[in-house]
Amino acid sequence: MNSFEKLKRSLARTKQNLLGKITRVVSRRKIDDELLEEIEEILIEADVGVKATMKLIENLKEKAKERKLTEGEQAISLLQEEIASILIREGAPTVSENDKRPVVWLIVGVNGGGKTTTIGKLATRFSSEGKKVVIAACDTFRAAAIDQIAIWAERSGVDIIRSAEGSDPAAVAFDAAKAAAARSADILLVDTAGRIHTKSNLMEELKKIRRVTAKALPNCPIYSKLIIDGSTGQNAISQVQVFTEAVGCNGIIVTKLDGTAKGGVIIAIAEELGLPVDFIGLGEGIDDLQPFDPKQFAEALLT
Repeated sequence: MNSFEKLKRSLARTKQNLLGKITRVVSRRKIDDELLEEIEEILIEADVGVKATMKLIENLKEKAKERKLTEGEQAISLLQEEIASILIREGAPTVSENDKRPVVWLIVGVNGGGKTTTIGKLATRFSSEGKKVVIAACDTFRAAAIDQIAIWAERSGVDIIRSAEGSDPAAVAFDAAKAAAARSADILLVDTAGRIHTKSNLMEELKKIRRVTAKALPNCPIYSKLIIDGSTGQNAISQVQVFTEAVGCNGIIVTKLDGTAKGGVIIAIAEELGLPVDFIGLGEGIDDLQPFDPKQFAEALLT
């Protein structure tokens, strides 16, 4: 199965929630205010968010008028175009040729979002691309997390810097940063403990991890990547806001898109917060973490 077919299959429930309903309302209808209102309602119910929905409907109306489109079915291809345009955001390269090495990816998110598994998949992907990867096991609150990330490191053939359960996560991050530099690593992936985004002391600890990493690696780029569980719907917006305020998130990785009807939240995040999606998780397999392609995503949703 190629990547596009896998994407379509994984988005089946979101697609049913969106395309299925839109197809029914546009059938044998003209594009008019009443039809656009019905499409608006469907978009909001599909977790696309109010701001993104208003923009999509306004643009649909304008483009239909410009292109002299009148048939309801034509609204679907227009909508596909407009969704893709919202999703196209400037993302940071994994490792730019001009960057001082190592590039740091600080992986953050709430409990249960799939951070540790995602780091394992990222390590495998980057390693297979010929990059030298080091993992920092900074989720020191759970012995199981350290063991889990160690298994992923071994499986993907990358180095891991770890410490005993209960160690200071920032100290582990500092040691890992120094080790990554000494070993001429291209990328340092920092695993962190799951946060409850409303707990300020846990967010302060994340800030500390970022600070000490920056101190250990002056002039090296540090990107904060937020893991979002695709099934959380509109709750994801507040998570992104809080984590961005704490550690300056500049990219999103959306997991567990297979099996949820709430994948529309990706559109809401892009429009409301302007953040690019770097990768999406479409299943449990190593190859199920895929680079995000906005046009392909819009096409998979609406064809």
